[in-house]
Amino acid sequence: MTYNEAISYLYDRLPVFHRVGVSAYKPGLTNVLALCEALGNPQHQFRSIHVAGTNGKGSTSHLLASIYQLAGYRVGLYTSPHLKSFTERIRLGGLPIPEADVAQFVRNHRPLIETIEPSFFEVTVAMAFDFFAREQVDLAIVEVGLGGRLDSTNIITPMASVITNIGWDHVEVLGDTLPKIAAEKSGIIKPNVPVVIGESQSETSPVFTAIAEANQSPIVFADQQWHLADSGLANGVRKVLCYHLHTDEQPVTVDLPLTGLYQLANLKTVLATVEVIQSAYPVHQKALVDGCRLVTAQTGLKGRFQWLQQRPIVIADTAHNKPGIEALLATVQTIPHRALRLVIGFVRDKDVLAVLALLPTNAIYYFCQADSPRALPVDELVSLAGSVGLAGVGYADVNLALAAASQEADPDDFILITGSTYVVAEVNSL
Repeated sequence: MTYNEAISYLYDRLPVFHRVGVSAYKPGLTNVLALCEALGNPQHQFRSIHVAGTNGKGSTSHLLASIYQLAGYRVGLYTSPHLKSFTERIRLGGLPIPEADVAQFVRNHRPLIETIEPSFFEVTVAMAFDFFAREQVDLAIVEVGLGGRLDSTNIITPMASVITNIGWDHVEVLGDTLPKIAAEKSGIIKPNVPVVIGESQSETSPVFTAIAEANQSPIVFADQQWHLADSGLANGVRKVLCYHLHTDEQPVTVDLPLTGLYQLANLKTVLATVEVIQSAYPVHQKALVDGCRLVTAQTGLKGRFQWLQQRPIVIADTAHNKPGIEALLATVQTIPHRALRLVIGFVRDKDVLAVLALLPTNAIYYFCQADSPRALPVDELVSLAGSVGLAGVGYADVNLALAAASQEADPDDFILITGSTYVVAEVNSL
């Protein structure tokens, strides 16, 4: 079985969330536990940091991986979804899992897969944990897929449980109030394992505190530990001064290539997490600073306010829900430009109208759809956008829309590609 055959098998046989949405979601740990039991329970053979949250968990995971790599540790990284290649989901030392390992895993365990009938995500988690155990990683950074309590990754007992923030997303699965969503994501909290919460919120902080206390888990709110002063953009990085609120230490200066303003909250979460497990996994300041500065080179992170061109500015960002789009637009407003041109598409199972209502009516729109069964058809998107006063032209795919925006743009314009991870993934120049 070749790599391409293995990937085709996984896509064709198993329910895949990024293709069909919630119908592919199999809540509960029964399948992944059965898979891992047959593999010798690899989830118990490495140490980890578990990262959940509505937004920012991917960036947070990549930053942590980069820092611990620069500190000299052998680091595994599990994230989802991927942008270009399935192998991006499972990394060792920043490098994607070899295609041969993927093919071998599927070939060796095909009878097991066909007996258990797991989802695509469940198989991927088992593959990642098996890979990390065989490669004897010092530390694995494991990003939650959806929620927390019933997510397939939630069979590890980590060194720290991290929850970046809580916002409105996947309400049909996680709950229709922020406290309900927080409770689901708090399911990654384990007895006596320290908890890092990225952002204090009046509706959700009591939920986290109560669950942490019930588990006798020390809890830290990152925004109550660190103050970050943004010194602005220069030479493609955002320079940030990081002040610890409870020590007299000199501030740490970080050059962050992830230039979205929303990354400041993620950076606080990262700093607090490193501090919480410092005694078990020491990190010197140089590794911390270099890990942040080199995160994209070290871990292959893409699609987070990623600069594709300078004149006109072309930025790709995977923001896809209301809090993500709000944070993205806040950064856009800080960058001087003439006209804003949005290349945008969505998946159909998001609250698209709520997101469209956030968008500026004076921007120029190039609507598109991803090559996915979940994609909102572009004709429907044009109609929905029109209902909230956004006018634009529809295109069959993102690259046609981007070509049209580039052709019509002035050198001082700003072209923003966003709305869906799957739209960004299909940008040829990414």
